[in-house]
Amino acid sequence: MSAMRDETDLRTLQQLVTRRFALASVTYGLGLVLTWVAVAGGFYQASVASAVAQSALIVVSQLLFFWLFHRGVNLRSKDPSLTEPQVLVGLLWLTTFLFNLGSARGSLLVLYLLVLMFAVFLPPKVFIRYAALAFVSFVSMAALDYYLQRPIETDVFLLQASVLLVTLIWMCLFAGHVYRLRQRMRQRRFALQAHQDTLRGMMRQLEDLASTDELTGLYNRRRFLRIAEGDLNRLRKGHQSGLALIDLDHFKRINDIHGHATGDRVLQAFASVARSCLRDDDVLARYGGEEFVLLLPNTDAEQFTACCERLREAFANAEPEDANIEAGHLSLSIGLTLLNAGDDLDAALQRADEALYRAKRGGRNRCEPAWVTADA
Repeated sequence: MSAMRDETDLRTLQQLVTRRFALASVTYGLGLVLTWVAVAGGFYQASVASAVAQSALIVVSQLLFFWLFHRGVNLRSKDPSLTEPQVLVGLLWLTTFLFNLGSARGSLLVLYLLVLMFAVFLPPKVFIRYAALAFVSFVSMAALDYYLQRPIETDVFLLQASVLLVTLIWMCLFAGHVYRLRQRMRQRRFALQAHQDTLRGMMRQLEDLASTDELTGLYNRRRFLRIAEGDLNRLRKGHQSGLALIDLDHFKRINDIHGHATGDRVLQAFASVARSCLRDDDVLARYGGEEFVLLLPNTDAEQFTACCERLREAFANAEPEDANIEAGHLSLSIGLTLLNAGDDLDAALQRADEALYRAKRGGRNRCEPAWVTADA
């Protein structure tokens, strides 16, 4: 279940990264178009070679990001969407682009917000760092204009810088709110997952309680019938399964002479002996009282008989703990039959019960087969 949840989380992360990367690609494409619109409209004050260099920066960087994204490097880093390098490239392109627009740059200050939108999902301290970089980049353009002796409208510049500063401060507050909201949602998701795991564990415990005999730890009758029906439905033609009903001999006498506590230990001793004699795929259940039922998948008459004889001999030599019963004083009777494809489980149980009755009538402490199957 945990592996399935991890796989689901990874798939969700991949979808998120894909959408965010696609949005960044669209934004970069719009920036590329905007560069050449400015060149064609005569707003671009630098050479065409500078515009080509900016376009190459966008194309090369995005191809590099796509290669990293395709190789899955982004999923192994702390920044799964490659957000920080993309924001850095975006700020570098935008600062160069706005610087080459001269006095027209004020109308495109909003592009800073567009680039910083990709950093909203980063921790607040990281977002503040990029917001500060954006503001310093814009202010540096004025200093560079002054150094290059370009005309500067101081009032307009101060207004633009003030508007940008207020907007960036607001975005920092918004980014902090988004980050706290995401953290709260993540904590709730983890808490919900913990509750779900707890509920799944409780459900498994309830299922075990509903399908297990409390005294012996074996399956109960209802669970056995469900397992046997499933095995019978999966049984292919030409394959067989063994079915046996087991009855502990003189169990009522043990209860009457030694007490019910001793009888319980005898039942537990049988369960312990049976586990040591059976395979992992074999199914043993307490059918009721001192009666048990056994299912051996993929067996034949000879193997099934040998298994039941081995179980009978092992129980005869068992010594229940804290019970005044010596080895050799316990025995059991077994009625055996085989299941074939298309057989009826109730009919097979009836055959095994009749065989068990013959074994008890024949002196007990023996295995009695009933190899009559539905194919006959």
